[in-house]
Amino acid sequence: MKRLSCAVAFAAATLTTAAAAQTTTDPATPTAPPPAISVSGSAAIVSDYRFRGVSQSDRQMAVQAGLTIAHDSGLYIGTWASNLAGWGTFGGANMELDLIGGYKTALAGNATLDVGLTWYVYPGGAAKTDFAEPYGKLTGTAGPATLTAGIAYAPRQQAIGKWYANGAEAAAGAYSRPGAKGDNLYLWGDGAVAVAGTPVTAKAHIGHSWGQNGLGPNATAVSPTGHYWDWSLGADIAVQRLTLGLAYVGTDISNRDAAYLRPSFSKGQDGTGNIAGGTLLASLTAAF
Repeated sequence: MKRLSCAVAFAAATLTTAAAAQTTTDPATPTAPPPAISVSGSAAIVSDYRFRGVSQSDRQMAVQAGLTIAHDSGLYIGTWASNLAGWGTFGGANMELDLIGGYKTALAGNATLDVGLTWYVYPGGAAKTDFAEPYGKLTGTAGPATLTAGIAYAPRQQAIGKWYANGAEAAAGAYSRPGAKGDNLYLWGDGAVAVAGTPVTAKAHIGHSWGQNGLGPNATAVSPTGHYWDWSLGADIAVQRLTLGLAYVGTDISNRDAAYLRPSFSKGQDGTGNIAGGTLLASLTAAF
C-alpha cells in the first residue's frame, strides 16, 4: 500500500509539473487577473505600547493585531487593537480598538497619497472616551530612502477636551470644566533605508503634537503638556513573514513638564516615574 501511494503521488506530481510547464510556455494561455479585493493583517508583541512617545500600557508588554481590507480602486477599511494599562486605561475591556477607513493612490514620481480617518474606540470604557481623527500621508523616495510626511487633526471633541486642569483635580474626581471640548494637531515625518544585502531596514521618526494642556474626561490627553516632540530611531529585521523591531523611543516631556499631570502620568499610577521618558522598545510582528 505504501508503494502504491508513492507511485500515485509521483504520477500526480509528474502530471502537475507537465501542466505547469505547458502553462508557462504557452503564450496563448490567459493569465488570471489579480483579485479586486485583498486582505492583509498582522499580529505583534511589543515591550511597551507607545502612542506618540507616551506609554499606553504602563511601560509593560502589549499584544496587538490589525486587519486591512483593500480594494484595487484605492479604498480600504481596517481595524487595529491593543491592550492598555495605566495612563491608557479607561475601564471596560482595557482595550483600544481603532476603526480605520481611507483612500490610497499613486502620484507622479513614485509618490503615494493616503488619506483617511481613524476612530479611536475604548470598548466598555467610561463615557465620552471615543474620538475621531482624520489623517493624510504623502510617501515618496529619495535615493535609497523612503520618506513619509503626515498630518493628523482631531477636531473639537469632548474626549480630548480639558475637563481637569491638573492631576490633583482628576484624582479627586472634581471637574473644573465639565463638557469642555478640545482639538489636537499632530505632524510627523518618517524615514526608512534598507541596508543592501541584508534583511535590515534602518528607520527614524519625529513628530510634534499641539493640543490642550490639561486632562480630558478620563484623566488623559492626546497632547499631555499642550505641545511636545516625540521621536524614535531603530531598525527592523525581516525574515519571511516575521519582523523583529528594535528602537529607542523618547519625548521632550520632562518630569518637571509632567508634574501637574501627577499621579496619573506615571508608571503604576503611584506619582513617580515618567511614562514618556526614553526607552528601548522591542517588537515581534507576524504578517499575513
